[in-house]
Amino acid sequence: MTEAKPPAINWMDVLWLLLLAGLALLPPVREYHKQFILLGFGILQLSEGWLIARVPKRGAAYIVFLKIVLATMLLDHTGEVPINSYYYPIYYLPAVTAAEYFGPWATLLWTSLASLAYCSYLYPALQEFEINAEDFGRLAIRIVFFFLAAMVVNRFVLESRRQTQRYQALAETLAETNLRLEQAQAEARRSERLAALGQLSAGLAHEIRNPLGVIKGSAEMLTQKLGESNPLATELAGYISTETNRLSALVTRFLDFARPLHADLTPQDVTTVLDRALNDVGQLWKGASVRVEKEYEPHLPLVPMDESLCEQAFVNLVQNAYDAMGASGGMLRVQARKSWRRSQTGASVDGVELRIKDTGPGIPPELREQIFNPFVTTKKSGVGLGLSIVSKIIDGHHGTIRIEAPDTGGDGDRGSGVEGSGVSGSVATGPGAHFVIFFPAASEKAAVGETAHLVIS
Repeated sequence: MTEAKPPAINWMDVLWLLLLAGLALLPPVREYHKQFILLGFGILQLSEGWLIARVPKRGAAYIVFLKIVLATMLLDHTGEVPINSYYYPIYYLPAVTAAEYFGPWATLLWTSLASLAYCSYLYPALQEFEINAEDFGRLAIRIVFFFLAAMVVNRFVLESRRQTQRYQALAETLAETNLRLEQAQAEARRSERLAALGQLSAGLAHEIRNPLGVIKGSAEMLTQKLGESNPLATELAGYISTETNRLSALVTRFLDFARPLHADLTPQDVTTVLDRALNDVGQLWKGASVRVEKEYEPHLPLVPMDESLCEQAFVNLVQNAYDAMGASGGMLRVQARKSWRRSQTGASVDGVELRIKDTGPGIPPELREQIFNPFVTTKKSGVGLGLSIVSKIIDGHHGTIRIEAPDTGGDGDRGSGVEGSGVSGSVATGPGAHFVIFFPAASEKAAVGETAHLVIS
């Protein structure tokens, strides 16, 4: 494989021209064939980069072949007996050029061709002169030096290419590392800002709670005092109490998102917690009928989880599904099965995969990548903290949550690792939101009832 030179003239080309000009001034000076051949060498040297750029696959071979032809012609015009010409080192040019562009075996081949071209003058010399063993020895030494020069240059060129490739790979790695470092720094700055915002939100929410309690208490006392004597004032006091409750719930969500969560992980059956969440939402639902279909694989492994936090996450997901189906109703399909995922180290992690899919309108494609971010919501009256808290809880349990797009394999991955399923197939396709949750299984050494405390920040 050849490596093309840049077509521009560099200082090495100028140096070559000066050396060729020096040869032109050496005897025989008035041999015009010699001068034209040297001129041909100069033109070939200047056009070398251009020719290889135009013909990248065969250009180097053309250059070496032409230099061998010119070298053979030069010897024919620079000595009465061409093989005795003092210009025989001109064969170093095609040998070195081949070493520059080709690998070791091709370099040996081209150097052999140059040596054969030089030795071609041996036959006419034998017709006129008697050549003894010492002369043959000198000829052999010259040819061996052709090969030595070619292989030394070729080794240097190959090592130079290896070093260049190594430096290029190092530069690419360094650029990638710098990019990752910049991303990490940007993420660290963003985390610091979010941490400061979280502390501010927590403090502000805590301070808001006190006046909200006073407002609510005052509204309730006002309602009791007025009774039925002033219906308008009683109605307005009811509005105050209702809106105060809504603000209090909003403050609670802010606090849940901003402050660290303390989890007590205990190996237990995830479907039990999921059933409780389904039951809680179903009993309080006042809308149209929603049919719930469950598909639980038997003998699921236990999952280390905080029961209350995971129930909160499941309630949020199930409630979102009920709200999405709204007044028209629909079907909520819930699956639980054994699964696995590949961790960042490449190891396989066994666990349980939960799939929750409704038949509502679904999540717009432009929001699937951002739906777990704070303050992103598809509800007109939502604040966008519910799924952020769900993601925080599941990430804190070393699990993953993602959204699968309708009729596809899924996107919007959330959490670490690459997830895979131990069971082929999927839940029903079509419109609707489809959440896929993975929890790693408890280790075999973990006993039922054994608790591990974890702070989820």
